Amino acid sequence: MAIEFWAMGRPSAGGPNSQEFNGVQQAVRAEQIGYDGIVYVDSQNRYGDSYIALALAAHATTTIKLGTGVTNSFTRHPAVTASAIATVQAESGGRAYLGIGRGDSALAHLGRAPDSVPKFEDYLKRLQAYLRGEDVPFEAGGDISSIGLADYRDSSLIFWIDSARPPKVPVDVAATGPKVIAAAARHADRVTLNVGADAKRIQWGMDVARAARAEAGLPPDIPFGAYVPLVVHDDPQEAARIGTFQVSLFARFSAMYGSVVGPASQEQRAVMHSIHGAYDMQHHGLAGAPQDEVVTPDFAREFGIFGPPTHCADRLAELIDLGIDKFIIRGVSLDPADPDSNAAQRFTQEVAPLLRN
Repeated sequence: MAIEFWAMGRPSAGGPNSQEFNGVQQAVRAEQIGYDGIVYVDSQNRYGDSYIALALAAHATTTIKLGTGVTNSFTRHPAVTASAIATVQAESGGRAYLGIGRGDSALAHLGRAPDSVPKFEDYLKRLQAYLRGEDVPFEAGGDISSIGLADYRDSSLIFWIDSARPPKVPVDVAATGPKVIAAAARHADRVTLNVGADAKRIQWGMDVARAARAEAGLPPDIPFGAYVPLVVHDDPQEAARIGTFQVSLFARFSAMYGSVVGPASQEQRAVMHSIHGAYDMQHHGLAGAPQDEVVTPDFAREFGIFGPPTHCADRLAELIDLGIDKFIIRGVSLDPADPDSNAAQRFTQEVAPLLRN
């Protein structure tokens, strides 16, 4: 089983005179230091456009895989999403990957909660059909007949996708709750669990997915990935300090609506409830937010992975033994000017080699 390690980036917008370490530079850096892939956040009110960043990165890199981490089922029609990522697939020579979820900050900044699970599952069905180059029935309530055309199709098709040379773009669902995990298991090409690095929670998510596939009459096997807050540092306390804001960001999904999903101890539940109650979307993904203050040291150690290379490798090896073969690492900036960025390179040079075989 080949293990992949992906970095996370932000598609910051800025021309050649910008002082910001932009999305293209992040992809180049990730490729240089040995990551297998990079995903860009898709949150239109906070960052630049992820698909433009991916297309630009495709021409600035040669081997690294490129994906969204994650897009959502609300802000773009499935035909638009399919066409955008298929364009990246063609421009990158088959290195594109579509990570998708129900939406978080992208929707919150529009005054909306995440898309409902039934709508999300329907979106996945239509998205996959578009990416396979198939006809997709028009959605109910369309009014094309009102404009008096002489003729028109009775279904939707992205005409150019089936003639594109690269293979179909894989669809990878970021999932936390059991209903989304089950929907992903039925319709995605991969399920990437966003439940932290606790092996019990990872095993629970995998069990939910396999049960859903069995109930749907599908083969039990489906690839699994995991989003993991991780910082390599010889001092575990310093590593946790650097990465605490990633813990609060990811752990919030396990108590999105106020009740905890998945197995959790009494203390873990208490911390997740506190994160939910303290969460400030204006500081989403930023260090020093109010939600960081409620994360206890024990919770951070269990939900994330923080410490020396051998400790990080041992924790990841436990998840690999369960069947995880792709990790999306959210830890530190790829920007060499960031004082903590050395941890990103230490991961690929000192942790990843211990796990590849």
